Amino acid sequence: MSVFVFIIFDANSISDSYAEEITINIPFGAYSPELNTPAEVWYDPPVVSATVGDTITWINNDKEGHTVTSGQGSGRFGWMNNDFGISDGLFDSDRFMPGESWSYKFEESGTFSYYCTIHPWMDGVITIKESVLDYPHDAFGNKIESFPVIKFTPDNIIEVDLTWEPNVIKTHEKVQFIYQFYSRATNANLAKMQYDFVLIQNGKEIYRDTGLTQIGGDYRNFVFDNTGSIIIRFEGIEGTAGTISDKTIDVTTSKAARTTEFSTIVYENQEKMDHEQMQIKPAQRLELYYGLYPIIILVPGVLFIIALFWMKKSKKNSSQNTSSSTPI
Repeated sequence: MSVFVFIIFDANSISDSYAEEITINIPFGAYSPELNTPAEVWYDPPVVSATVGDTITWINNDKEGHTVTSGQGSGRFGWMNNDFGISDGLFDSDRFMPGESWSYKFEESGTFSYYCTIHPWMDGVITIKESVLDYPHDAFGNKIESFPVIKFTPDNIIEVDLTWEPNVIKTHEKVQFIYQFYSRATNANLAKMQYDFVLIQNGKEIYRDTGLTQIGGDYRNFVFDNTGSIIIRFEGIEGTAGTISDKTIDVTTSKAARTTEFSTIVYENQEKMDHEQMQIKPAQRLELYYGLYPIIILVPGVLFIIALFWMKKSKKNSSQNTSSSTPI
């Protein structure tokens, strides 16, 4: 009896090995919502990308105390209407003073907005990505040196060669699984072999299809919606009566004895994420408003001149019409 094990892979075991520490500065002037504040942004940088396992440290270089609190801030003028932001409770630094810092280690992927509860116009965004190995590997992180990956059925009769493209799999991206069956005894290519192609992700079967090889091989295309470890299983490989190209292969056998499987990991595709990325605007500068003054003054002035010209022209036409209609 053969036993097949579901692989539940913890991506943190890989990400911790490559964790980094990232610094965000709280600049002087962030305490003020005024248009001419010295701070060009509230948090510098206002949008940061990191990976699972990374630690982010905020350093207070302002002259007042601040917090780093997950949730949604009020915007520049929301506080004037008693909107002081809403915390979602994920993380909260509490108040830390000028010259002090606070750090937080992100253990999950996602997009996290945050703000200062004391100065709720201050806001920023952290995007946490899963740690992605840049080489093909199995679900345990072991590097695959070359393709195809070769496995044998438990009865040691059939060799299964498997390649997947792209070699590092991401969500929302078409993956092609290409495979061949061979006789282990003769190295002959096996045509007309029946099998079930099965995909299992995070311990749950998500796809199954019955196949029949033509010239010893076949392929399947698939797009993954979720991240996590996957098993690619070829189940119950057997020949069809009268069509077996290698006589060493029995038509009937134990299904488990003719089943083999491979594994790898599906990562989040940051370029094709379903949710919209939040964008944080820098603090509005007073110079922008000075630059708008000529436009603000010029446009109404031009419109006023056009209106006067139109009124004068209309009055002249009206006078001419009245003159032409007066009896002699």
